[in-house]
Order: sequence, then C-alpha cells, then structure tokens
Amino acid sequence: FRTSHELNTIEMLSDDDLRALVPAELVRAHRGRALTPERPVIRGTAQNPDVYFQARETVNPYYAAVPGAVQDAMTMLAQRVGRGYHLVDYSGHPDADRVVVVMGSAAETVRETVAALCARGERVGVAQMRLYRPFPVRALLDALPAGVRRVAVLDRTKEPGSSGEPLFLDVVAALAQSHTDGERPVMPVVTGGRYGLGSKELTPGMVAGVFAELARERPRPRFTIGITDDLSGTSLPYDPSLDIEPPGTVRAVFFGLGSDGTVGANKNTIKILGSEEKLHAQGYFVYDSKKSGSQTVSHLRFGTEPIHAPYLIQQASFVGCHHFGLLDRVDVLGRAAPGATLLLDCSRPPAEVWDALPRPVQEKILAKHVNVYAIDAGRIAREVGLAGRTNTILQTCFFAISGVLPRDQAIASIKAAIIKSYGRRGPEVVGKNQAAVDRALEGLHQIEVPGRVTSARELPLVVPAHAPEFVQRVTAEMMAGRGDDLPV
Repeated sequence: FRTSHELNTIEMLSDDDLRALVPAELVRAHRGRALTPERPVIRGTAQNPDVYFQARETVNPYYAAVPGAVQDAMTMLAQRVGRGYHLVDYSGHPDADRVVVVMGSAAETVRETVAALCARGERVGVAQMRLYRPFPVRALLDALPAGVRRVAVLDRTKEPGSSGEPLFLDVVAALAQSHTDGERPVMPVVTGGRYGLGSKELTPGMVAGVFAELARERPRPRFTIGITDDLSGTSLPYDPSLDIEPPGTVRAVFFGLGSDGTVGANKNTIKILGSEEKLHAQGYFVYDSKKSGSQTVSHLRFGTEPIHAPYLIQQASFVGCHHFGLLDRVDVLGRAAPGATLLLDCSRPPAEVWDALPRPVQEKILAKHVNVYAIDAGRIAREVGLAGRTNTILQTCFFAISGVLPRDQAIASIKAAIIKSYGRRGPEVVGKNQAAVDRALEGLHQIEVPGRVTSARELPLVVPAHAPEFVQRVTAEMMAGRGDDLPV
C-alpha cells in the first residue's frame, strides 16, 4: 500500500525508453495470440495420468531461461538510462559478516540503515532480491560476501505450521546446496523473521534491531520485528528513536478529518515543493477505514537530498492540528520533535488558547519546548464564503511558519495551485480561495507559552469507565491511535 500511495519526487522514463524495452513486434505477436472467434483454437484440454507428468516437465527450459532474460532486460535499461539493476543487488560493507536478505519495498529502508551502520564502523550488508520466481540461486550466491557468517531473511508473510517463510526456505536451500557442493566452505547461520504484515511499519530502528540480534552469540532462529509478542516471545527489541534521515530534511505531520480538505491541501503542498528545482518532496497519507469524518494523518518530508524513507515520521519539526477537538482524542504531540512548531486551528482569542489546552498537552509542550501558533481558520473561511473549508488557510500558515520557501514565492505558488485545482469550478470559487490565502496571514498568531502548566482539565476518557475490560484495554487504545503499541 505504501508503494502505491506514496507521493515522491521522481525522474520518469521517456516513452521511447519504455518502447525500447518492449519491441512493437512482440506486442503485436502477443495480441495475435488472443482468443477470438475469427481464429478459434482449443486450450485447456484434459490430460490423463499417462502423459500429464511428461507434459508438465516440458516447461523446464523456459523457466531456466527466465533469469537470463530478466537480467538482459535490466542490462538494456542500464545502458539506455543509466539505472543499473540486477537479479540480486548487494549493498553495504564488501566483507560484511552480517547480511539481511529482503525483497520488495522494505529494501529501501534496510539499504539506508545499512549505510548508516557502515558509517559507524559495522560490517553489515543487504541483499535485495529483484526476482523471486524462478529463484535466482546463482545470482544470490554471487552477491553474498564470501565472509558472511550470519544471515537474516525477512519475509512479509506468515506461513502457519511451516518450518519457515518462503524466502527464508529458498535462501537456506541455496546456501546449504552451495556448502554441500564444496563451493562455500562455511555454512552461515541463517535466521528467518517476519515483518510488516498488514502494512505494519518497518523503520530503521527495527532494521538495526535485526542486525543487533545477528550479532548475538546465539541469535534466535525465528523472530518477528515491529510488534511486541508477549504470547510466543518471538519479537526482537529495537530502538524506535533511531533517526538516520539527513539533518536538513523538513518533516511535518498534519492531523485532520476525512473530507475536510487537509489531505488535498497537503497533496498540493507536495506538488508545489516537488516542482522546485533543488527540492525533493515526499508525502504519505494515513486514512481511517471509516473514511469521511474520521481521522487522517498526513506525513510530509522536504529536503535538498533525495528522500529514501518509506515509513511514517516519528520526529516532526512541524505538527498541524486542523481540528482543536483532536487534542482530546489523539496524542498529537507524540510525533513532535524537541523544539518543534505546533499549529492549532482554534476559535478562541489568542490570549485564551493556552488555558484552553488540556493539562497533558501543556505538559508535553513545555517538556519538548514546542512553539505554538494558532489561527481561527473556521471564522476566516466563513467570512470569505468557504464555510467548513479551512484547508487553504492552514496550508498558507504552514508555508508562512516553516519557511521552506520564501513567503512571497510560497503565496504565489499556492494561488497558482488554487487556479489549477478549482479553475473548472469558476472564477468565484478561485477568488474566494485566494482571498482566504491573503486573510490567513492576518489571522495567524504566535501563542505565548508560559513556563508552567495552568490547565487543570484532563483528557476525557476514550470509552466510558464502565465499558468491558476488552474495550478499555484494546478498543480504546486503537481509537486513541495507539494500536501499534498493543502486544499480541
């Protein structure tokens, strides 16, 4: 889901590059094999036991040729556009003693973590599988460093009752055969782990936890990472605070409600910043399954370097709370970094905003030295004729506070995005949204944060005190956005 729904700055291949990989004559031949009444053929006839086995084995030469054909296509692409891919790509220390084998989108996180660990002097690496079937045994053996002694294979699946997950079993078989044949003198210790089921996060801290487990004298043969398994004891400990992102990366998190325009405004922000020549931008949006009216969380990153972080932001320098009531229901400041900025949409006068905050929120603001800004976006929206649509106003405030672009340039870009987004609805709608941009800067106020807690108001209970135990211990935690922390 992350791969298909993340927004990021990319360099696209041209149509000519794609056509070079797929010759037109092969496309025509494929279409010529389509089922049509004009050229009837028989397919799928039954085979009896006397010949089925023999017929099934006729596919072997074709499967054996697939790895070479895939690598030839990858080589052709590299020669044309300079992007080099292999059936198995290795990254890390050339003489690594610990290696993680993984495939799919998690490889990007593992690769970035490996680079950070190698910079600290650790001998670690990652082998990324780009072809799974037919399994490229030769490519995997060639990619692994000769001196590797510990290998952890990560699978994003669970095979109940099996001795291990599919990729793990294939890697074990490849290494064991190589050792039996005398090609590899030492059989590495191979462990298998599960991660990321149901789109669960895989963060740099979790990857580092896997490498730390491999460094133990007797690493666990099977494990899970990213959860707390208090039932079977399979989970590995890890440091969730590990941060390997470039220091100049701006990280922002926005809390909104479904259909309030927050996600749409943030997508426009990504497009505005991503179009800048020297800026890279990334956006990912977490939706509640209840859709309209339920909580949304937007995770935005910007920086001068390419962004390789396919996981949620944990330490945000900017937090936007687009509905004041969310402070009572969600730990909005849980993802705020020390010294972060908090933007509140609050209908109270600036002098009353601090006292209106719940006591736990005030405590976190003081503990993390958070700077607080507030705006009555709802009032401004009503005055310009956009009742209930505060997204453009709050987007303008983000640009004004964060400074990711010069203010005048940011305002001009927002207004241009408004024309593109709302132009088909007529000049009146465009004018109202552009007026909201101008009014936003007038209504934005920095809130003075005193050095002490002044509120006695506690957070309301998520569920009634008389609710059943399961509802209080499990359902309430999920409703409060802490479902990831629940143990098995």
